[in-house]
Amino acid sequence: MPADPAEALEICAAHDAALAAGEAGYLDPRTGLFVLSAGFLAARGTCCGRGCRHCPYVN
Repeated sequence: MPADPAEALEICAAHDAALAAGEAGYLDPRTGLFVLSAGFLAARGTCCGRGCRHCPYVN
């Protein structure tokens, strides 16, 4: 997550909205890139090892 608290809040809000809508992910508010949600990643069953922002398998 970014060090800037305002940017982190934007990301969390976009992520929460995607989870609530049952979507696989969201567009990053700063870069416009598609980011997978923790819900989608958890449903995959294992970590892919690519360092996903919302990876539920991070120790």
